[in-house]
Amino acid sequence: MTGWRSKVPRKICILTGSRADYSHLSPVIDAINLHPELLMQLIVTGQHVDKKYGSTWKNIKNDGYKITKKIDIRLDSDSPLATTQSMGRAVSLIAKNLCELDPDFLVLLGDRFETFSAGIAALVLNIPIAHIHGGEETEAAFDDAIRHALTKISHLHFCAARLYANRVRQMGENPKRIHLVGAPGLDQLSTINYLNAEQLSSKLKIELTNTIFVIGYHPVTLKPNDTKKSINALISALEEFNNTILVFTGVNSDPGNSSISKIIHEFVKLSPKNRIYINTMDKEKYLSLMKISKVVIGNSSAGLIEAPALGVPTVNIGDRQKGRITSSSVINCLEEKEEIFKAIKTAVSHEFQQKTIKSKNFEVGNASKKIAEILANEKIEGITIKSFHDLNWDKK
Repeated sequence: MTGWRSKVPRKICILTGSRADYSHLSPVIDAINLHPELLMQLIVTGQHVDKKYGSTWKNIKNDGYKITKKIDIRLDSDSPLATTQSMGRAVSLIAKNLCELDPDFLVLLGDRFETFSAGIAALVLNIPIAHIHGGEETEAAFDDAIRHALTKISHLHFCAARLYANRVRQMGENPKRIHLVGAPGLDQLSTINYLNAEQLSSKLKIELTNTIFVIGYHPVTLKPNDTKKSINALISALEEFNNTILVFTGVNSDPGNSSISKIIHEFVKLSPKNRIYINTMDKEKYLSLMKISKVVIGNSSAGLIEAPALGVPTVNIGDRQKGRITSSSVINCLEEKEEIFKAIKTAVSHEFQQKTIKSKNFEVGNASKKIAEILANEKIEGITIKSFHDLNWDKK
């Protein structure tokens, strides 16, 4: 880019590619919009602009946010080749738009492939990157490598927990630019207008009168040959529970998603009165549903971040989230029918429900305001030139 601006407001560009990262980014967007020294830019891409995934850019617009750029990277299919081709288009198109916007910082969250593409574009364009949720671990997904790669090409690090901040430090990052702020997605838990069961029933078009299970299952990208076996094991375990409302949330766009979606759709069709597949929900509906549910089941990060913070038990299946901090309300199990069944039985038992308390694994509250304040005050000049900060291995 052409040089750093000293004047205010600073232009902060946020990129979101799916409902998953958007739910964590929306409090950050609010904080940036409210900060007098920051100017918000919003790039929407990936699943948000794809009809197959519900065209969720409309939800963003309905939330009152101004979308600066909308970029279609064409998620043509769920094969590894098609995903790689989408990444290539994303690098090219996002780079073009970043040149037009000329932001002072690009804010990226997490570990999605479209996020990585944006990071590559910003790196070459010499745009400083601020990365949220670095240092975390998800062993069985290629997201893990993407997250760590994003750490190395980023210049500011906003971490959710001490362990994660320490890992970023281990990767040679400047300790002065590693900030322990907490999980910004949790900021909204105390401000959202929660819907009750009757209101949700009306909006989701299903009677939420019985025990509710919320299920979110995504491809385990480093174990592609196990996908059908694993989702079928989950379905078989769920069949053992009667008088239960099963709410499946949308599958993400990772390679292998179509086979998972197909199996879930077929299962839902067998009993539409108590089973539903919802491709996308806004944050109000999703968090309200989670709050009144008996258990969250699957392999989504929501089961390890939002659900524990709401005091809702989680059955975390398989290795997709292996390595993340877990609370006492999370039951980990193998991707086998009997193991899943036993874990769900435990989670919904009166004893387990009674002892489940709201998790305090992350600092809750004001993470987004902290991020905005640091973005407004961090010295920019020379920030893209990084030294490797070694650990003192000889220190006792």
